[in-house]
Amino acid sequence: MFIDSARFSVTSGKGGQGCAAFRREKFVVKGGPDGGDGGRGGDVYFLVDNNTDTLSNYKGRKFFKAENGKQGLGGSMTGKSGEALVLIVPPGTQVIDDETNEVIFDLLEVGKKVLFLEGGKGGLGNVHFKNSRNQRPTYFQPGLPGTTRKIRLELKLIADVGLVGYPNVGKSTLISVTSNATPEIANYEFTTLTPKLGVVGVGDYNSFVMADIPGIIDGASEGRGLGLEFLKHIERTKTLLFVIDVANYRTMIDQYNVLKQEVAKFSTELSKRNFAIVLSKIDGYFGEDLEGDIKKFINEIGLEVTTSNEFKFEADYPYYIQDLIYSRFDETKPYFVLPISSLTKLNIKQLGFALYNLLEQGK
Repeated sequence: MFIDSARFSVTSGKGGQGCAAFRREKFVVKGGPDGGDGGRGGDVYFLVDNNTDTLSNYKGRKFFKAENGKQGLGGSMTGKSGEALVLIVPPGTQVIDDETNEVIFDLLEVGKKVLFLEGGKGGLGNVHFKNSRNQRPTYFQPGLPGTTRKIRLELKLIADVGLVGYPNVGKSTLISVTSNATPEIANYEFTTLTPKLGVVGVGDYNSFVMADIPGIIDGASEGRGLGLEFLKHIERTKTLLFVIDVANYRTMIDQYNVLKQEVAKFSTELSKRNFAIVLSKIDGYFGEDLEGDIKKFINEIGLEVTTSNEFKFEADYPYYIQDLIYSRFDETKPYFVLPISSLTKLNIKQLGFALYNLLEQGK
C-alpha cells in the first residue's frame, strides 16, 4: 500500500539511574562506595533507505520510543546504554514538526543517517559523591528523561520527469510503454490512485526516472479531485511533461491552459520548471482534421511548426521543437510539442531521447 504521510510522536530513551553500592571484598575493610553510573538512553535516528518507497511502516502507529538506559551496577560498572531507535524512510521524505510546521529534515541522499533526538544522560553512581566529609554516601542521581516531539512525515517522490494531465489521457499507458513501471490501466477516469515511478532507458547506458500522478482537474490546487494530494509528488521533478489528449472532449488548448494554471496555483516554483508537451492518443482521434488541429494548438501557444530535428520524429503529423544548435534553450517555452501514440508506439522511442536531452538543459 502506498502511504505518503504519517503523524506520530517519538521519544528518545531515558537515562538509567546511578547505583548506590559499596565495595565488599575479603580482607578489605571499609572498601568504600563503588556504585556505577546509569547507562545513556537510546538516541533516535532517521535513515534514508532506497529499498523502501512508502511510509506504510508507520501506518496506524502513534508512538515510537528508543530504549531506556540500564541502571548502574556495583564495582563502578556503568549500566548498558539503551538501544538507538532508527526510523527508516525512503528518499524524498520531509520530517516536519507537527506543532510548528517547521521542516526539520529534508532527506534526499540515499544512505544518509541523521541524529534526531539524543537520549537522556545516565545518572551518577554514589562513587562520585565520596569526599573527606562524607566517605559513605548513599545517594545517586536519577537518569535524565528522554525528549519527546510530535512529528509529521511527508513523502515527495524524487523523479526527473513528472507527467501532468487530466484523468484518462494516457499517462499510465505512456509510462508503461516507456519504462519498467506496470501501472493499472483502464478506460475510465482516476484509474491511477497513487503515484508511480518508472525508469526509462535511453540507449544502452543512460536512463531517467519518470513519475505518474493521479489526473489533475479544474480546481485541483484548491482540493478538488486527487490532484492536490499528489501534486506534491512532482515538486521535486526537474522537468514536467504535459500530456494533452487529442481524443478528449476538451480542446487541446483548454486542457493545456487549465493544467498550467493549476500547477502555478499549487507552486510558483514548480510552474517555472523546464517542460515539454506530448499530444497523446493520436490513434484515437475522432475529429475531421488531426493535422489541422495540431497546427492550430501549436499556433495558439505562440509557436510555429518545425520541419526538422535531431531525434527523427515521425513526419506524419506536425510537431515543434526548439532548435538548440543555433539558439539557446528558452525556459519560457516547451522544449517540444510532440504527437505520440502509446498503442502504435508512434514517436515513443524518440520521446525518450528528447526528454533526456531536455534534462541536460537543466544542468
